[in-house]
Amino acid sequence: MGRRSVGSTRSPRTSRARLAALVSGSALVLLGTAGCASDTELGRLGYPEPVTEQGPTLLQFWQGAWIAALAVGVLTWGLIFWAIIVYRRRTGEGAPIQTRYNLPIEILYTVAPAIMIGALFVFTAKDQAEIMKLTPDQKNTVEVVGFKWNWGFNYTTDNAFETGSPNRVAELWLPVNERTRFQLVSPDVIHSFWVPSFLFKMDVVPGRLNQFELTPNKIGTFEGKCAELCGTYHSDMLFTVHVVSREDYDKHIAALKANGQSGKLESGRIVTTGDAGGSTSNSGDAGTSTGASS
Repeated sequence: MGRRSVGSTRSPRTSRARLAALVSGSALVLLGTAGCASDTELGRLGYPEPVTEQGPTLLQFWQGAWIAALAVGVLTWGLIFWAIIVYRRRTGEGAPIQTRYNLPIEILYTVAPAIMIGALFVFTAKDQAEIMKLTPDQKNTVEVVGFKWNWGFNYTTDNAFETGSPNRVAELWLPVNERTRFQLVSPDVIHSFWVPSFLFKMDVVPGRLNQFELTPNKIGTFEGKCAELCGTYHSDMLFTVHVVSREDYDKHIAALKANGQSGKLESGRIVTTGDAGGSTSNSGDAGTSTGASS
């Protein structure tokens, strides 16, 4: 029998204790990051500051998801390196036994992932049910029409519309502190309606009505874009969201109507031309929008 190298006096128990302390310390750092003030970029884990009433719920959900993923990653890599170091083959020792198994360990690595997945499912289902809840008799409704390669917005409640053009980014105006329902439709391919500051996105699918509700609670201008690769000019599918006071919102709707943009854009294929928001063409009826059918 060969002798074990005496190059180090550190016992296996000491090594394991130090490794356990390292893993525990990493987990505490992650949990401490989660507890940081959410008004800092570090505390938000890089996410933008929420600008809707639903934002804190969404932010906490994504923070929890990332922290759980990082904790599992740290634990997994810690156990891998622990096994590599503690059970490494040493000089003079033969190969380890290849047929031995440990029933408690096998139960642990079968049950533990199931528990983690179940916990993630419960929290996801809970937050999703809250965020996707639709209120009856919603007063403010906006129909979002995503098409190749721009956006149209029908202010259904106010009987007005606007859309972007090749020379002008589409604009969406919303009243602050008022819950708004978004109804997403597409006449061609799948798009995705995404406003990063809303911490939320949803696909715009042809032949399917997807909808959700949010309450913007911070006045400002926010960028939006298509988050689904939809073709040649996907990168041009940008829009701007203006969250304004009710007074400014009403003035904007009045200006749209004065510009001839009453009625709505139908979800038929829309082709924008020129700079005017009302210069459009549709394969179907287009309310009071102008332009020739394509």
